[in-house]
Amino acid sequence: MKTDYIYGIRAVIEAISSEKEINKILIQQGIQGDLFSELKNLLKEKDIPVQNVPFQKLNKLSKNGNHQGVIAIVSPIEYGNLEEIVEKKIQEEQDLLLLILDRLTDVRNLGSIARSAECLGVDAIIIPKYGAAQVTADAVKTSAGALNKITVCREDNLRDTLLLLQQFGVIVAACSEKATNGIDKVNLKVPLAIVMGSEENGVSKEIYKRCDTHFQIPMSGQLESMNVSVSCGIALYEVNRQRNA
Repeated sequence: MKTDYIYGIRAVIEAISSEKEINKILIQQGIQGDLFSELKNLLKEKDIPVQNVPFQKLNKLSKNGNHQGVIAIVSPIEYGNLEEIVEKKIQEEQDLLLLILDRLTDVRNLGSIARSAECLGVDAIIIPKYGAAQVTADAVKTSAGALNKITVCREDNLRDTLLLLQQFGVIVAACSEKATNGIDKVNLKVPLAIVMGSEENGVSKEIYKRCDTHFQIPMSGQLESMNVSVSCGIALYEVNRQRNA
């Protein structure tokens, strides 16, 4: 699967207006003009991530240079509505299992996690709109197609997301080496959202303190941590083990 791009100011405006899923807009540094002002206002209204880049990068992506200083990176999937998913599960009294990825940056880890999540019954993966890996063609490829099957929700603010889930009675649990409880000591047979942190720093302090509970995966080797996708797979397996015991 290759990444899809939309080139040119007018074409990007039309794509956004038609509610096409956009991961990010690349904009040439210093670009101006009336049409660009229209695009800029639309981007602010729709709260779409923007990155200012050199002219040369846009030329490389467009190959022929016909981009007018603007390129949109199109999402290969449609993002889901988290509130609708949670409401439906709770109304139907079904087990709820969500996965929150806090500032994960590697799309390959995102793809690997999605593959495990789909296999182990996760209802939705939640990612932040800013400062984290987005669903790209590479992520879909790494996931072996799982990202085409599992729902992904992209949220503006993870703090607000945690609050929303907690208002629904969902227990938010952080997986972190900072935790004192082993994962087998925590009750995972509840409506649950597991938070996995970034590759470098784990779960952020702000998100960690807002979680209802915390757990670590016991290790006996000399290294302090495992790859986040491996840790995630172990955590999801333990959820299934407890729920099916």
